Amino acid sequence: MDKLLFAGSFDPVTRGHVDIISRAAALCDTLVVAVMVNPDKKGAIPPEERVRLLKLACRQLPNVQVIAHGGLLVDCAREQGVQAVVRGIRPLGDFETEYQMARINRMMGGVETLMLVTSEQFADISSSIVRQIASFGGDISRMVPDGLAEEIIIALARGQDGGEHHGR
Repeated sequence: MDKLLFAGSFDPVTRGHVDIISRAAALCDTLVVAVMVNPDKKGAIPPEERVRLLKLACRQLPNVQVIAHGGLLVDCAREQGVQAVVRGIRPLGDFETEYQMARINRMMGGVETLMLVTSEQFADISSSIVRQIASFGGDISRMVPDGLAEEIIIALARGQDGGEHHGR
């Protein structure tokens, strides 16, 4: 395939995300990773910081581009010139939601969805679990990309302290 899109909040990026990114990147010439920004939700980490952390996490993957996008997934796909998006599926509960979204994205914009099953060693990792463990001072280094644990902890702490990144 020529170009695929993998979109999410990545708040923060996890090893599971990087696993899906590296596997999807092997299937195409270019993989666009989009940090989706919902103006109605305050993320724990500001979007520009999530983009920076993702770029660091993907630095070994030359065919990966990281962007931020505020809008519908189908609009992002159209703007990026992709016909298909990639979604990671964890064993418990993801399928029904992802199936519904895949049908809606196809109906709204003709965008197909490729679902990749999460690798077993990352199946229990989610951004929300990483945020919770970090908030209690736990070790997140085995759940996030190599070398990013401290940066993620700092970014999350800034968010808890009411840093200026929430303003729009």
